[in-house]
Amino acid sequence: MLLLGCIADDLTGATDLGINLSREGLSVIQVNGVPDAALDMPAADAIVVALKSRTIATEDAIAQSLAALAWLHGRGAERIYFKYCSTFDSTPRGNIGPVTEALQRAQGGVAGDLPTPATPAYPRNGRTVYLGHLFVGDVLLSDSGMRLHPLTPMTDANLVRVLAAQTTGKVGLVTHADVESGAMAVRRRLETLAAEGCRHAILDATRDEHLLAAGEACLDLPLTTGGAGLAFGLARRLAHRAHAGGGVWSMPKTRGPVAWLSGSCSETTLAQVAAVRDTVPTFRLDPLELAADPGLAARFADRAVAALGERPVLVYATAAADAVSTAQRALGVERAASLVEDAFRRIAGALAAASVRVFVVAGGETSGAVVDTLGVRALAIGPEIDPGVPWTRAVGGEPFFLALKSGNFGGPDFFVKATAALR
Repeated sequence: MLLLGCIADDLTGATDLGINLSREGLSVIQVNGVPDAALDMPAADAIVVALKSRTIATEDAIAQSLAALAWLHGRGAERIYFKYCSTFDSTPRGNIGPVTEALQRAQGGVAGDLPTPATPAYPRNGRTVYLGHLFVGDVLLSDSGMRLHPLTPMTDANLVRVLAAQTTGKVGLVTHADVESGAMAVRRRLETLAAEGCRHAILDATRDEHLLAAGEACLDLPLTTGGAGLAFGLARRLAHRAHAGGGVWSMPKTRGPVAWLSGSCSETTLAQVAAVRDTVPTFRLDPLELAADPGLAARFADRAVAALGERPVLVYATAAADAVSTAQRALGVERAASLVEDAFRRIAGALAAASVRVFVVAGGETSGAVVDTLGVRALAIGPEIDPGVPWTRAVGGEPFFLALKSGNFGGPDFFVKATAALR
């Protein structure tokens, strides 16, 4: 029996979720993309299906999520968890709300039942929700660097309002006083919200104990949603049922050359790239230059291969917000992103062909492109590097080792720390 079936809206978010479940004692396998029936995997307590649905058309995000849901139900999933970013990344149209409601309908709706919980709170990584407002560290989401995100700028910290704009169902709030009072109080509040006609409930949480209370209160619900934090609360309550399985993680016998690939333009990743770009062979991808010179990506790939040696090779498109805006105005948001993503695909493929088996990748879109290029279908979750970022090992096929980092995660020394951890 599969204790927990998870659907994540991007690749790095899936690994973030996986390490939280693994830390609580569950065996975890991550599957990249909607799986097919022929996919063979070891037994596991939890399976995380990593989609690339955060910023695609809402109709496509719904279709992929429903396909993942059907596959997980086919493997006997007892409960479903829809995982999104701890900064609630979405546009005014979605995709968090529409996907949640599609999953509700596919599981029989919520009429007469408790509303579906929703919280991106992740206190150990500085994401907290108080009175329905999301904080990043000690500032409101709308005052953080996320307000400048090129694809999902978050300019409103009021999650009740943000989610209500994306849903047809009423959105309520489980307050800080409720989660502070424990699981029974959370349950009573959910029941009250159900009586008021709410189909969704934002949950406050400012410390791990709140997530544990919420996990206990929501354990029997067919669907819960959130960042990796609420899943930690659920996993803690499921750990006593964990069984052996999914034990396919192992350290590499020899590490060989290492590639650092960074596409995220978050403020966190900007600092991480700045910390290492003068210490290793470095290649910078600029969407305006890629657009002007169709052969540039191929030449970068050749140069990156030629630079392989004792030190990692860094290829990055990470840039400050004004540079990103300039490229987007000139090329359009979609073309600017696709030029960079295609370049990373070409470069990752060339590096793999040159026997690189260790990749540290920053950014969800970039991680998706790299994993797709390498043909990695499933990952075993390994040791944690920084909160929310584990090493992973490809299951089946070539033994790739991948550290897939969400743009906002990791300390200033992340690239060096990740590489040192795999010695």
